[in-house]
Amino acid sequence: MDVIQTSYFTVVDKKSQTRFICCARRKNGVLNVCLTDAADVWSSEFTTDTLDQLRHKFALKSTDDILLNLRVACSRGKVSVVIHDSSADLCVGSGPGDLSVTLNSLEGPQAREELKELLFRMADSLTQTDSVSPSISPVKAPQRRPTDFEPRQQNGAPSVTLKKRLPGASLINPGAKKKLRATGVAFDDVDED
Repeated sequence: MDVIQTSYFTVVDKKSQTRFICCARRKNGVLNVCLTDAADVWSSEFTTDTLDQLRHKFALKSTDDILLNLRVACSRGKVSVVIHDSSADLCVGSGPGDLSVTLNSLEGPQAREELKELLFRMADSLTQTDSVSPSISPVKAPQRRPTDFEPRQQNGAPSVTLKKRLPGASLINPGAKKKLRATGVAFDDVDED
């Protein structure tokens, strides 16, 4: 059975402030790192041997830590991109000894196919996330969102039953009726001869 791990990140080019989607996908020991701005696509594959070399170089416990470090660095904004003519450098961290990955530019049909696969993998992962959402459980009834017309309960206090306001009753002084505005005097058009 194939074990597939996929992670998605957004990365910003520090110079042009362009945003990119970075996808790291691990399947059968091969790590595929893909970067796109929805127009151009850069990609690179790392075999088990290459991942082991990276693991030893950066003193990581396992090759899974490479994905974990990439995820943590992206969430902290410590990943940057440098775009070249036919490649892109994905830099994790800001120091000279930090991880830097060179991704090759994909052209034509290969780029379209990679972008298409990326789009559908993202949609599939969203569908799976929605189907196993912990907020909706068959045992527990879903909570209703209160509307503006319902009184809100605070800190689990028992709700107070509200009396229905009768037509004409004052909102400020509920015991008093609203005074009706004078309508004026109605004069009949009677001939005064």
